[in-house]
Amino acid sequence: MKTALTIAGSDSSGGAGIQADIKAMQAMGVFAMSAVTAVTVQNTCKVFAIQEMRPEIVRDQILCLFEDIKINAVKIGMVSSTVLIEAVADALSRVRRPPVVLDPVMISKSGYPLLQEDARNRLVKRLLPLADVVTPNLHEAAALTGLAIENTEQMKSCAQKIHAMGPATVIIKGGHLEGDQANDIYYDGSRFQILKAPRFETANTHGTGCTFAAAIAAGLAKGLDVYQACTEAKIYVTGAIEHSLNIGKGHGPTNHFWRLYRKAGIVW
Repeated sequence: MKTALTIAGSDSSGGAGIQADIKAMQAMGVFAMSAVTAVTVQNTCKVFAIQEMRPEIVRDQILCLFEDIKINAVKIGMVSSTVLIEAVADALSRVRRPPVVLDPVMISKSGYPLLQEDARNRLVKRLLPLADVVTPNLHEAAALTGLAIENTEQMKSCAQKIHAMGPATVIIKGGHLEGDQANDIYYDGSRFQILKAPRFETANTHGTGCTFAAAIAAGLAKGLDVYQACTEAKIYVTGAIEHSLNIGKGHGPTNHFWRLYRKAGIVW
């Protein structure tokens, strides 16, 4: 069985972060492992607090797994400080690195900062060049580039600017744009593609970015080429949103196992 490692923070509500990544990777047919970067205090309404792991613990979680297990892909999520970014970059520089998917998590849906201001440049310099795929949403892409994004052409310009920072492929997620479509821009340095999907009117979108990036990593772990892994992940996360779960008083989670539940005839 192919394997994937997620390096990210824990979400106590189970909808995002490490928990979402593991669910998505396993649902996509890949054995998931984790290196926890931080523990959050959060529910579906908001993030209340974050406790980071010691950087040497983050580094050694990664190294001990590579020493023992063949890892076919890596997904990086929340790394909220410069010392954690350095720990992750250091660990990945010591191993034979498989494909890497970076989700540059910066802010929670409730507005809580998940990336310290002084860590943004370090993320650009240390982690973006390691990424085979980077998946910023509109707010994250604007923060990385300083560009305003209000339409597809601006998304393309933003993708080009981020690509120049080092990642092999950039996906600008367009879910925050207006309209009946939730389309993403894919750019690999030579071509643009639009990853199309219908928009579903639901508040239960907690963890969609984590889930999408983890699903891409799972596809790469299984040997799909980058574009195929991204299109498969887009189909998967769209279904997870369509069949999302009405849990909690805020933004409920997507349904990571919607395909399995459907096949089993389970109704929720």
